[in-house]
Amino acid sequence: MFTGIVAEMGSVVSVEPTGTGRRLVIGTNGLSAAMGLGDSISVNGVCLTAVDVAGTNVTVDIVQETLDRSNLGNLTVSDTVDLERPMPASGRFDGHIVQGHVDGVGTVSRVDIEGEARRVRIDLPGNLSRYVVEKGSVTIDGVSLTVTGVSDNPPWFEVVLIPHTLEVTVLGSRSVGAKVNLEVDVLAKYVERLLEARA
Repeated sequence: MFTGIVAEMGSVVSVEPTGTGRRLVIGTNGLSAAMGLGDSISVNGVCLTAVDVAGTNVTVDIVQETLDRSNLGNLTVSDTVDLERPMPASGRFDGHIVQGHVDGVGTVSRVDIEGEARRVRIDLPGNLSRYVVEKGSVTIDGVSLTVTGVSDNPPWFEVVLIPHTLEVTVLGSRSVGAKVNLEVDVLAKYVERLLEARA
C-alpha cells in the first residue's frame, strides 16, 4: 500500500518490448538503495515489481493490462516519473490509501495560474466520475491530492497544486493535453459494492 506522497522523481533509462508488454529500467536518486528483488515500487501511481535492482537502477516489467489502463505505455527514454516505496507498517500516513491500481487515464484540459499555484482541470472517464467528490481524495500520477471542484456532465474534476508539488512531482510538467494516471478513493468503491449487495 502507498500513500501518494512521492519520494522522488526518477528517469527512464531504457524501454524494451517483451512480447505484449514492456520492460523499463528506471534510474533513481537513491530510492533503490533499500530495495531488493521482488519489492514493490509505485511508478506514476502504478504498483510494479522490481525484477532487478542494480546500483541506482530499478527494472520493472509492465504487462498489457497495465499498459491498457495507464499512461506507462507512452514513456520513452529520459522521461521523468514519480516514484514511491510502499508505506511500512510503522510509517506515517501523510496522504491517503493508495493501492497503485490505476482505474483509468484522464486528460489535462485546463491549467490556470493562481499566484505561485496552479489550478488543474482533468477530464476523466465517465465511469469514474461518481467516485470523485469535492474535498475528497484522488491520486494523479501517484500524487495524493484534494479535489477542489467536480462536474458530472461533462465529467471533470479540479485540483490546486502548491509550489512544492509542482517542484517535486511530474505534475509540474503536465500541460493541457497530457495524459495522467488516475486512482479514485478505494473506500468509495467498497461502499458502492456493499450497497449493491444490499439492493
